[in-house]
Amino acid sequence: MATMREIKRRKASIQSTQQITNAMKLVSTVKLQKSRAKAERTRPYSDMMYATVNHILSCTDQIEHPYLQAGQSEKKGIIVVSSNRGLAGGYNSNIVRLIQSSGIDPADAVLYTVGKKAREALSHRGYRVVKDYSDRIESPEYSDAMEIGRRVMEDYLSQEIGEIYLVYTSFKNTVSHEPKLLKLLPIDAEAFGAGMDAEQADELPMSYDPGEAEVLDKLIPLYMNSLIYGALVESLASENGARMQAMDAATSNAEEMIDKLSLQYNRARQASITQEITEIIGGANAIG
Repeated sequence: MATMREIKRRKASIQSTQQITNAMKLVSTVKLQKSRAKAERTRPYSDMMYATVNHILSCTDQIEHPYLQAGQSEKKGIIVVSSNRGLAGGYNSNIVRLIQSSGIDPADAVLYTVGKKAREALSHRGYRVVKDYSDRIESPEYSDAMEIGRRVMEDYLSQEIGEIYLVYTSFKNTVSHEPKLLKLLPIDAEAFGAGMDAEQADELPMSYDPGEAEVLDKLIPLYMNSLIYGALVESLASENGARMQAMDAATSNAEEMIDKLSLQYNRARQASITQEITEIIGGANAIG
């Protein structure tokens, strides 16, 4: 059985840890409120861009364009969004697990990472990182998404990679976050068209001015950048939500451990007092 001094020392250590986890919980709560508001403001724009591209492609017949055709390269570019810090439950490990279970061979994967945790974990598992943007996840701006999108699309058009994927954590609400893998390029026009309703299917074919190639050259990069930016802000909100939950659970666990140690300490103290009284009585009897 642990001594009173050991129990007291351990209790003080847990109390100190509890203060840290509680402080991190409060900080994450404040950050979550800001990042959540930003994610909710951004989502309608991302959804509208997706719907716009869906509508255009569904009303267009047989377009031949690099953005709609698979490249010659077997390499698959993956934009991976995680965090720079841990202590967020399964937030980062879920992203790593999703990529590993995606069916993409590590030898064919080319990573563009946003967040140190996934970069370190995937590098250790044999994935190749060609560009890291970990400093962008702390406070993502649309210009950051444009920079990432520009680099990835340059590699796509130069045949360095044949497909582009986006892996991030979608923010549902404070307690629900879902890791997602989206294919960005080449765009599957038939898959987009499958989302039409009957009224849209009866509409006249889409006409372009000055031409379909010029329109897609302008539109698809905007579509890409909007989805990347949406992924950045939703991932940040999910990270703060996951860390808030993890620190809340850690604080509660620390409270339970402190209660148990307090009980052990009181029992040990009571046993010590009882032993001292017994020794005093025994000594008195021996003298008498």
